[in-house]
Amino acid sequence: MADENFNSDYRLAHTMMRVLDLDKSIHFYCDILGMNVLRKTDYPGGRYTNAFVGYGPEIEFPALELTHNWDQEAHYDKGNGWGHICIETPDVYKAVEDLEASGAKILSPAKPMNAGTRILAFIEDPDGYVVELNEKLELTE
Repeated sequence: MADENFNSDYRLAHTMMRVLDLDKSIHFYCDILGMNVLRKTDYPGGRYTNAFVGYGPEIEFPALELTHNWDQEAHYDKGNGWGHICIETPDVYKAVEDLEASGAKILSPAKPMNAGTRILAFIEDPDGYVVELNEKLELTE
C-alpha cells in the first residue's frame, strides 16, 4: 500500500485512558501484564497525574498514558465508541491461564475468533477497559 503522501516520520506514540485508581491500574498493566512504568508526573495545578506504561522505551514502542484526575470519584463512561487495546502474546491459552491465576477478570476465554482463524481472548482492567490478547499476526505477501 504505497502512498506518496504517507509520512514515514509518523508513528503511534501512545493511547490515553482515564483511570479511577492509578495504583490499581499500574498493578494491572505492570505487575499482571508485564509492562513497565516509563514515567510518572504529578500536575498539582491541574489536579491530575499522568503515568506512561509500556513494553519498551517510548522512543521505540507505543505506550499507554494512564491519566488519574484526583477529584474523580466514579468510573468513567466508556461510551459506545471505545473498543479495546490489544496485546500480542505467543500463546493466548497460556496467557489466559496465567492472567486468571493473577486475578485478572476474563471476559472471553482463549478461542478462535468469530469467522476467523486467529486465537484471541478478552480480559478487563480495573476500570472496565477491555484488553484483547491475540497471537502473533502472520503476514503473507
